[in-house]
Amino acid sequence: MTRHSLAIDIGGTFTDAVLLSSDGESYVDKTLTTHDNLLDGFFTGVDLVLGRAGLTAKDVDDVVVHATTVVTNALIERKGPPVALILTEGFRDVLYIREEHRYDMYDPQIEFAEPLIPSERTFTLKERTFADGSVGTPIDADAVRDVIRQCREKGIVSVAVCFLNSYRNGANEEEVRRVFAEEAPDIYVSLSSIIAPQMREYLRASTVAINAYTVPITRPYLTALIAELKTRGFNQQPLIMLSNGGVIGAERASTMPVRMIESGPAAGALVACYFSRIFDIPDLISFDMGGTTAKACLVQNHEPLVTGTFEVDRRYRFKPGSGMPITVPSIDMIEIGAGGGSIASVDDLGLLKIGPESAGSMPGPACYGRGGTDPCVTDADLVLGVLDADNFLGGDMALDLSASQAAFDRLGDALSLPRHQAAWGVFEVVCEQMAAATRTHATERGIDYRGMPLLAFGGAGPVHACMVAELTSSTKVIYPPLASVLSAFGTLVTPAQIDLVRSHVTPLETLDWDAVDTLLNTMTAEGAEALSEAGIRETDFHFAFALEMRYLGQQSEVRITLDHDPRETHDSAAITALFEAEYLRQYGLKLDGMKIETVNWLVTASGIQPDRSARKSAADTPAKPGKSRPVHIRGVAQDVPVWARDAITANDSIKGPVIIEERETTIFVLDGWTVTYHESGSLVAEKSGEK
Repeated sequence: MTRHSLAIDIGGTFTDAVLLSSDGESYVDKTLTTHDNLLDGFFTGVDLVLGRAGLTAKDVDDVVVHATTVVTNALIERKGPPVALILTEGFRDVLYIREEHRYDMYDPQIEFAEPLIPSERTFTLKERTFADGSVGTPIDADAVRDVIRQCREKGIVSVAVCFLNSYRNGANEEEVRRVFAEEAPDIYVSLSSIIAPQMREYLRASTVAINAYTVPITRPYLTALIAELKTRGFNQQPLIMLSNGGVIGAERASTMPVRMIESGPAAGALVACYFSRIFDIPDLISFDMGGTTAKACLVQNHEPLVTGTFEVDRRYRFKPGSGMPITVPSIDMIEIGAGGGSIASVDDLGLLKIGPESAGSMPGPACYGRGGTDPCVTDADLVLGVLDADNFLGGDMALDLSASQAAFDRLGDALSLPRHQAAWGVFEVVCEQMAAATRTHATERGIDYRGMPLLAFGGAGPVHACMVAELTSSTKVIYPPLASVLSAFGTLVTPAQIDLVRSHVTPLETLDWDAVDTLLNTMTAEGAEALSEAGIRETDFHFAFALEMRYLGQQSEVRITLDHDPRETHDSAAITALFEAEYLRQYGLKLDGMKIETVNWLVTASGIQPDRSARKSAADTPAKPGKSRPVHIRGVAQDVPVWARDAITANDSIKGPVIIEERETTIFVLDGWTVTYHESGSLVAEKSGEK
């Protein structure tokens, strides 16, 4: 019996929908994101793909998976409700002091993002948990009631609690939550001992503050989503994509929105791993360019890079250290404000600047005809002739070429350039920005990016990927099927997964294995509960273990992956050998005789890899370009052939420059590249004469 699964990915400009059948048949569509009410766009996408398939809600009998920008938008726009922070007495300014690190030591006017929770909504309680986890000063319930009274006066709807050393023992935080549950059950309470049970006070405080800030948004949003899906006849609760590249039940996800910040981009990175295995290419660059941002992720040995800490809302040129840090596992990627809606302007020095400001879906680029007048990247693509004004989304969304031309006439005047040269300048600059970000991201991680193939997807990714590849010394670009909605498809080939971390700082030579066993048992039980809520059978549970360690006295940790369950062996010697080997690999030396300490234990709980794929067949008869149109490339107008993607056969070899159109995106291949068909349904562009 054929089963059907559904995925919806809400981006900054477009909401993508994919309906996938177990026989490989797929139906896709895109609609503009409705920022005032994201669910409107969600169900518009649902109705579009169900209509294309001729199905109803009851026919969707596999999974419904959702990736969303709702958390990211709330943080960037700072439009959340009043939130309070409760800290240990004497540590009131932890969000302002940060970790005393300057991201630019030579900038006398250095600025940081303002804390989400200001000092006037920060409270302190007299309490103390010591570093060994023992409670020196318990919570006074009457003091908590006084805080609740003040929260009521200030209209607080959510509270973050972060006490000293609560990662070792969260009893005092739990007591605060108990009193709130009795006296103010309508106020959301987020505890650092649950959201981020790790050492380092500022990181925990920042993480739990972000969670508390967004819970009042995600809980109603996901609750409404669950209810509306049920009303419309869907029989299953949705799964939500997390930043770590796994999916989890909506009910649990709604209580930990801090894990959803990179929801959509993570899906794109995971699907890049999916295609790296199909092509048997262990290392590649995932290049995802949408309407608002571009994302790059490095895939190594068929797996994405993962980080335990990342930042949001960076204040200054996306510099590390200038934003708000979050200590939860996440796919390690770089994201820049370079999408189809990124606005082109002239800076104070008279130079061309692209983004990070975006026109989004409302008003959108000038060509959308929704009131936007600023020249955007999509406008440049249209003015150059790369895009067809009458064939955007298969003609369902006509573009206004004259509006784009007028916008670039104004930009050209400011740059003293003709219209088409200004548009090509935007095309080149935005590609260079994305290439530069990719080069920096790889270099900072000690990875040689040169020659690594690119997997190009997102609505605007296939338009710009060929030039980005040239700028990153790559000779191969892969354009997968469903490229425009690939992140949505990625959620359907991603297993249920949750990553858990607990700090346990102790010298390895005196490690208390009974305490470690208790810690790991707690983590695996929590992971099993999350998997069960996501509909995973117990027989399909899988647990993987890792450990972050350092030499005694060091500040930074090295992560090692364990190939076994440490509860079964208690083998400190084997762990020491793994640590020293990894330390040697990263730093080129090891410190013989130096004591080693454990810092964080990590458990990944996951289900089995879903067996879902999209079938794509080549055309039966040799294809011919259906038409051609003038395209301005590097300042010269050229007559470029235009092919329909679904007409290309396995025997075709198409030389650039060429435009290959499909309903949801356009592939633009430069001169010197040759395009061929791959059995996966992908198109592959290779630099001519190079393999």
